[in-house]
Amino acid sequence: MQYRSIRIALTIAALALPLEAARTFPLDASTLPPAVSGAMASAASPQAIANYRRKLGVYLQARAAFEGEAHAYWSRIAEKRRTRYAKWRAHESVTLDDYVLSQPPVYAGPKRPVNPAPEILPEVPRPPRRHIPLVADLLNAAAQYYHWTPQQPASERQFMRAYARDALTSGLTGRQAVRVYAFETGGIGKHDSQSGLIYGSHAISTAIGYNQLLTTNTVELLAEQGEGMVKALTRKAVGLSGPARQAMLDKIAVLKRMVALARSVPDEWSQHERIADTPQGWAMHAMVLDIDVGPMLQTEKLLTSVKFARQKGYMRPLTAAELEMMNLTGDGTGLDMVMMPQAMREQVPTANFFQRGGYEHNPVAIRHNTVARLLAVTDARMDSCSRKPGAKQLAAAFQGGLGLVSQERSGR
Repeated sequence: MQYRSIRIALTIAALALPLEAARTFPLDASTLPPAVSGAMASAASPQAIANYRRKLGVYLQARAAFEGEAHAYWSRIAEKRRTRYAKWRAHESVTLDDYVLSQPPVYAGPKRPVNPAPEILPEVPRPPRRHIPLVADLLNAAAQYYHWTPQQPASERQFMRAYARDALTSGLTGRQAVRVYAFETGGIGKHDSQSGLIYGSHAISTAIGYNQLLTTNTVELLAEQGEGMVKALTRKAVGLSGPARQAMLDKIAVLKRMVALARSVPDEWSQHERIADTPQGWAMHAMVLDIDVGPMLQTEKLLTSVKFARQKGYMRPLTAAELEMMNLTGDGTGLDMVMMPQAMREQVPTANFFQRGGYEHNPVAIRHNTVARLLAVTDARMDSCSRKPGAKQLAAAFQGGLGLVSQERSGR
């Protein structure tokens, strides 16, 4: 599996300098339409324009100096990251020297001046906004491509109980699961809650459910864990009869087809993302809503992080905040933070775990700018949101599930 960031962007955004940077020559009114040149003349005097050009030159010089400093800083961040990864592959210890310990430079120069004679530029049409499939789109795609509708729960409590049972059976703790749910959904999310629609009116991504799985997460989990899910449903079918058994067999057949599609490409995030961005991928994402498969997908999303940490030799149980860091930033990046002793967490800036664009668009990482502070604010949000009704209800489901799982294990 290629571990990627789920909601924190890690792409570098280039700073676009103003068009005026290349236009320090005098304006020639004869080259402009009369109406435009007349408007400019009346709007700004030659002295105002000359003053603007002087200020613009100062601004561009200061900005260029800052960009040089920022480029050097983020280059060191990338170099240190490569060094750490090489050490991990060689099973060598990572020390403070393998991190940049200074905070990113902040631009403190003059602001870009306002052009007193702004150019009238032609409007550039905006590209169409990328469509984010909603729950209704997922259901329509499932019906169209698989002639199937996910079996949604009769109540939210039913889904919570199913999730608690799967999570506990797999080795997750109620504290881990409930606190991650609280952080991801604000403590009020439902099994079909979509990112952006929990508090607002517009979806901002395809992330759905208690752990906010993206469409690509679902495709990837089906590719890697789908066979185990098919076996789990097959075991359930044994104890059913009549219409319920037939419905389960139909679901198993659909799940097998989805798993086959997910595994038809190399096990890489980019390959799974291509499937996820198609209606067939939307149909696969509809499995998140199903009472039998949805809880398993939510469980596996967290369990992959736990397994990854163990594979890398980190045997101590992950706190909920540590697990959330891996859930948010990707397992590799998250584990980089998790494996630090507390003394290092207090000193290492969060910038070490981002590329420039991702960091500059993440006010939480900027404001809480060390690993220790970032984990602390994550814990604080978990504390607050765990007191919300949904989180309390999920905690009760886990408390009730403990007895059931214990009985099952003792009866084996």
